[in-house]
Amino acid sequence: MNENRETPRTTAHGAPGRRAVLGAVAATTAAATGALGTAGATAHGTDRPEAGADAGRPRPGEVTHRPPADTTTVLRNPLTGWVLYGTGSPADDYWTNYDALVVPGREDTVRVADYAHTLYFRLAWTVLNPEEGVYGWNVHEGLRTMIEGAEERGMRLAFRVVVDSRDKSSDFTPPYVREAGAQGYETQTGSTTVWSPYPDDPVFQDKYETFVRALGERFDDPTAVDFVDGYGLGKWGEGHSMRYLDDANREAVFHWSVDLYSEAFAKVPLAINYHRMIGGTEDWGEPDPGSAALLEYAIDKGYMLRHDAFGMTTYYSGWERDFAAPWIGKLPIMFEGGWVTQSHSYTDDPRGYETIEDVRRGEYEDAVEAQVNTMDFRINETVSWFEDAPDLVEDFISRGGYRLQPVEVTVPRSLPRQHRCTISHSWTNLGWGVFPGDLPQWEGKYKVALALLDEEEDHRVVQLFVDDSAQPSKWARGETYEHSLDVTVRGPRRDRLAWGIAIIDTTRGDMPGIELAATGDRTADGWLLLGSCRVG
Repeated sequence: MNENRETPRTTAHGAPGRRAVLGAVAATTAAATGALGTAGATAHGTDRPEAGADAGRPRPGEVTHRPPADTTTVLRNPLTGWVLYGTGSPADDYWTNYDALVVPGREDTVRVADYAHTLYFRLAWTVLNPEEGVYGWNVHEGLRTMIEGAEERGMRLAFRVVVDSRDKSSDFTPPYVREAGAQGYETQTGSTTVWSPYPDDPVFQDKYETFVRALGERFDDPTAVDFVDGYGLGKWGEGHSMRYLDDANREAVFHWSVDLYSEAFAKVPLAINYHRMIGGTEDWGEPDPGSAALLEYAIDKGYMLRHDAFGMTTYYSGWERDFAAPWIGKLPIMFEGGWVTQSHSYTDDPRGYETIEDVRRGEYEDAVEAQVNTMDFRINETVSWFEDAPDLVEDFISRGGYRLQPVEVTVPRSLPRQHRCTISHSWTNLGWGVFPGDLPQWEGKYKVALALLDEEEDHRVVQLFVDDSAQPSKWARGETYEHSLDVTVRGPRRDRLAWGIAIIDTTRGDMPGIELAATGDRTADGWLLLGSCRVG
């Protein structure tokens, strides 16, 4: 919470969502006291299902606003929407290309940052930490160019750190780790010999812990970073095909890595790949019986879910679908398409793909089933989405992820000082995805709020009303959630006030923090305006 806030704040306390009680029914009524100037203020909030034809009917002196739904704007909110893939070694024209992407058959070019607002890196540990105590975000020119380019385009970052060098043309673990005595093994990538550490080696773990804590110190910033993959071990950083000094250390290594990232990233959400062989020594086969328990350990630590093979019918199969099913609507699921159409034989897929368009539509079919929060524009695949399946790009903007809309808000237009009134507000989620307000890193961060704003002072907040009983993490597509908030308005006479509604970020001075899926006038800092009010 912001200790320096100056705006008087009235709160209706509700039961916060917790990972340990996912799916539990939230508390529906509560009360608390606050202050406006030197006077007290009270607020009572309720959260109830839609209550029939008379629900929300305004009383004398009130007005009901129904902001039209916005289903087309790209809302640049965290943990939702399209994700562009970056690289630690970008071509000189990387940003030039993506700022004016040439799409065959289309007259205009596409600025990809107008669609994607997260830049995702799958980076070698060596790139991020080439020497002990030296970090790539300070010295690696290509990485710095990518990060600066993302910042210039208003994009957040996301990371996976890859340790294993198999199938790579260079060592993905920095040489100082091997030189310090870490045990590992060599493999061949073509004619190149590469080295990877055993993840249960104590020297490796010591060096890796130091690095991850430094990564957290630099990037545990939700204003700049969207999410982090919290388990980059194994082949391609996907957590399978592991090689240990002792295979019995599988669970201990998994817990160690998950705990390490959880400690390093207290503010930025973490994701885990729900692979059937997670932490196991095989790359594929019948599901490993230990995988589910390991993944549930990560979920209990507050991890989201991610999978790297959407659209690959063999690899995103029955076990993966069954594992994800009970978490749909409760946890964000992050999407990565599995087929690299430039190099993979996607026509071998059991689904019978014949064209790249078929692949895109197969990926989207899986995405809809899993109700994913994010989808990807990978390098060499981005043009295909706009060329072969532009309707799916727009459909995901409209229906994918979360899109929170205030459906109806009833507020007084005029009221005497020290008057108690009831504010009614109802909401829906226009998207199929989850607003993950109950992730540990977000707990208490985002709140539904209404405010009285001074129209003569650039809509400065005069009094803030927070409804803790409204829990957006519970809002599912196709449902409307009604809330009411009893408040007492105090202070001097004011003739030119306006009502505003927002989902505020309590860690940033109670400013609006989530773009709403509604059309209408907004203040410069994001309050959706609901008409004028007079206090006299």
